[in-house]
Amino acid sequence: MNHSIKPFTVMPFIILGLFGLYTLELGVVGILPLIVERFGVTLAQAGLLMSVFALIVALSGPFLVLLSSRIERRRILTGSLLCFTLCSMLSAFAPNYTSLMALRVLPAMLHPVFFSAAFAAAVSLYPAERAAHATTVAFVGTTLGLVFGVPLTTLVADVLSYQAAMLLSGFATVLAGLGLLLRLPAQTNVRPLSFGHQLNILRRPAVWLAIAATVLVFTTKFAVYSYAAQLLKSSGDLGAAAISALLLIFGVGGVLGNLLAGRMLSLRPVATVLAFPVLLSAVYATLYVLDGCSFPVLAAIVFVWGGIHTSGMIITQMWLTRAAPEAHAFATSLYVSFANAGIALGAWIGGVFIEANGLPGMIGCGLVFAVLSLAAIAAKAVLYGAGPGPLRVSAAGNAA
Repeated sequence: MNHSIKPFTVMPFIILGLFGLYTLELGVVGILPLIVERFGVTLAQAGLLMSVFALIVALSGPFLVLLSSRIERRRILTGSLLCFTLCSMLSAFAPNYTSLMALRVLPAMLHPVFFSAAFAAAVSLYPAERAAHATTVAFVGTTLGLVFGVPLTTLVADVLSYQAAMLLSGFATVLAGLGLLLRLPAQTNVRPLSFGHQLNILRRPAVWLAIAATVLVFTTKFAVYSYAAQLLKSSGDLGAAAISALLLIFGVGGVLGNLLAGRMLSLRPVATVLAFPVLLSAVYATLYVLDGCSFPVLAAIVFVWGGIHTSGMIITQMWLTRAAPEAHAFATSLYVSFANAGIALGAWIGGVFIEANGLPGMIGCGLVFAVLSLAAIAAKAVLYGAGPGPLRVSAAGNAA
């Protein structure tokens, strides 16, 4: 822990940086029709802007985090945020679809590098026993970006312009970069772990069980959430405005759920992780039987769904990093890569089940993967528990 800096003077900029990153990644979803019209591409081609981004993150994450582990953390964070800002600015005025896609490659490669460094920086600001709290606070930025990045980008495009919407994430990242440059202390006495030492965590069965749980949990989540708008429309025969309101309620529940999960992980880590697929299954079962219910009832269910769904991020991240606390940044990069793999798998297989059995089939898919998630979590819990004790941050900034 750095005693010379108060966490509350730095954490807002870490949160803002994560919000900007996820808005950069996912904000295009809210302006796909504008991209189709502007560049004369199909909807499927426009959708590749997000899926290719996620694929690059999944494939390059651990390797690039490993290579960057010897670079001072503040340089990584500010340099990455500068890149995000420049790419956002250039994307706003990209002359064609190809250049727009090319401008997303470097941010995608730096995504796991920034993500890992941001969480390591957050943990370093707090005492070792408050590592879970530090992670929870940092995850507020990720949650805000995931939940509000898309509707906010859409709103800016509607009220102002396409260019303004593309610049939104850049505005957030440049402010975050300036804040971290001024407030985040530079690492001192940096003693990075060797590549071999970090790669050695891949020899642990506990790490691979945690990786399996991460993939399965994100598949469980996104097999259903990817089609949330259509599901809500069919459940309550709702219009576009009502669905937008429900998704906003989902987001509010997500922020609160993440904060609650972080607190529970500090108190009862194994029970909290085991409870996640059970609680999400209960929500899915409720959604399965919904038919023409009132808006207030649906809003209450969606609020709970958002809280449980979003808490899966911090739950799986802590479950994986606790299996390898001495290589925290590398373990976090594994989390980012395999979570993105789970998102891609969930969106695809949920669609397969819909084609075969309609929307009820999608719910069934989520329930199947929830059972598989519970099995993977239980196997690690029985064999290895939650992992070593509280994360301890070394002078190098890696958990030790």
